[in-house]
Amino acid sequence: MKLRQLLHHLGVEVKGKKDVDIRGLCSHSKKVAPGDLFIARKGLKTDGTLFIEEAMRAGAVAAVTDLYNPFLPLPQIIYDNPQDLEALLAKRFYGDPSEKLFLVGITGTNGKTTTSYIVQHLLSECGLIGTIESIIGPRRVPSSLTTPDVISVYQYLHEMAAHGSCSCVMEVTSHALMQGRVAGIAFDVGVFTNLSQDHLDYHGNMQNYASAKRKLFDQASIIVANCDDPWMEQVIGNHCEKNLMTYGILHEQALLKASQVRLSSEGSTFFVRYQGTTVGMTTKLVGRFNVYNCLAAMGVALAKGMTLQEIAQRLATFASVTGRLQQVPCNSLGHVYVDFAHTEKALENVLQTLRECTQGKIITVFGCGGDRDQGKRPKMAHVAEKYSDVVMITSDNPRSEDPLHIIEQMLQGIEKKEKVMVEPDRKRAIIQALSLAQEKDTVLIAGKGHEMTQIFKDRVTPFSDKAVVEEYS
Repeated sequence: MKLRQLLHHLGVEVKGKKDVDIRGLCSHSKKVAPGDLFIARKGLKTDGTLFIEEAMRAGAVAAVTDLYNPFLPLPQIIYDNPQDLEALLAKRFYGDPSEKLFLVGITGTNGKTTTSYIVQHLLSECGLIGTIESIIGPRRVPSSLTTPDVISVYQYLHEMAAHGSCSCVMEVTSHALMQGRVAGIAFDVGVFTNLSQDHLDYHGNMQNYASAKRKLFDQASIIVANCDDPWMEQVIGNHCEKNLMTYGILHEQALLKASQVRLSSEGSTFFVRYQGTTVGMTTKLVGRFNVYNCLAAMGVALAKGMTLQEIAQRLATFASVTGRLQQVPCNSLGHVYVDFAHTEKALENVLQTLRECTQGKIITVFGCGGDRDQGKRPKMAHVAEKYSDVVMITSDNPRSEDPLHIIEQMLQGIEKKEKVMVEPDRKRAIIQALSLAQEKDTVLIAGKGHEMTQIFKDRVTPFSDKAVVEEYS
């Protein structure tokens, strides 16, 4: 695409030639490819204008910047805030995905990943962008961010459509909404799962957190929302006049309502009522919180035009999600699970579920991430103590923080110290917990789930909770 065509009617000032060929877009100087237009956006710590020369050496043929540099021999597009142009340029370069795909955005504190995989399973020819990976036609790309940068989002959607996908389901975080990573995307369906304390290091308070989530529904035609969650009205806000489909278990007014829920260690069964029709559902997913995830996904499928009967048939064949209450075989032990739970509510949901189906003791191994909301650390420890017989407190991803300082904050939430053991080395902590377990016991290893690394201040090391269990067995 010619630069002239890309900038048509944008009203920006261009210093230099407009007839250069643009082969791609990039806002990270170390990822620039030959022929790229480099967008010199301002970050919290750095200014992209400082990296234009580096981008040019890597092959950038033009740059968007707020400050013209006459000594740079490439076309420069002058705009006060380059970041504000990023989504529009990506939309033009890769085409408007809302015209080609049925787009689903899922936001909420917990349940986004599992719900997205259920949606992807229920819908035909559906791509996925999320915490674990992005599924683009036959290609699976491991994720570093739950919601990637806006250029990558548009590129992925463009590639999905090119590979014949009809739909895409995307996890949309509060950070992504605040930082414009899904700007300009018209979602056919926006899903709200739930809201509980997380990311307050970034948002400051729960009201700001809820407001960030609400941004998704400015861009959605249909809203599927959990009416059992006390934050629903605040998150949905004045969007209730839109095409709103509520789901729940507790509230009779839920348009999509589950009843007669039966839970076991093998899965769940329940009935779902929608518009006068009631159908029985069976899933291999364990726990009440997963019934909510199923309901959210069903709402999307109904919005797409599927019937409850069709949904029931497909749901029964859905297996599991990596690192989400994933059972890992381990010798003669009763059950060992790996789960991504890293919030107070998520940990409580998982432990309540395991308590219902455990005959022996529950041994919980978990830590809290560094450089993240510190207020949830003692709360998570309190939940672990409440539902566990033994709590093994260890490290998660300490990042720039001292692991022992994080553990000290966690211990402030513990009342019965005799139930708690501390081992900062995560591998040793897991092995010690496994060695304590007997035949009817359950071991829960929480916090990292699918992750394959552990992040410290000075290094990132390969690490997998699941691999540690398999090595022990």
